Amino acid sequence: MMKKLNALEEYFLIGTLFFNVVLVFVQVIMRYVFHNSLYWSEELARFVFLWFSWIGTSFAVREGAHLKVTMVGDWLGGRGKRVLEFISLVIWIGFSLFLVYQGGKITAFVASMGQTSPALYIPVSFVYASVPVGSTLMAARLVFELWKFLTGKDSPSVPVKES
Repeated sequence: MMKKLNALEEYFLIGTLFFNVVLVFVQVIMRYVFHNSLYWSEELARFVFLWFSWIGTSFAVREGAHLKVTMVGDWLGGRGKRVLEFISLVIWIGFSLFLVYQGGKITAFVASMGQTSPALYIPVSFVYASVPVGSTLMAARLVFELWKFLTGKDSPSVPVKES
């Protein structure tokens, strides 16, 4: 299951990034070479980038790319560090679920208003839906990381990239 999620996320992220680069490139060419801009391209690029960003949060959990302060854990060492990692994961899962809940509420509210975007006439609720969808994926990955942490399959649970 996780392999399918990994592949789906990677294809989605690569596809949306490529699409946005092409879209912005075409818009720049149209504006400066042909003196005729695509009025809808900026709005679409923004919406695609929002989806890219929120789905990217889940991918970043998998890659261990989220920021993590390790000073206290390093100072505690051993068992204290494991306890701190556990608490950190539980809080992070809680926050992700909070984002799912609040994002879902806001998305439902915007959907009930029937608001559409000015240039593309896309329901704005589709754009807002990126928050609960991305947060759900992130929460699922974090629960998987917590399971690995508790069963000892992976330690530390979320790899830390040194900078």
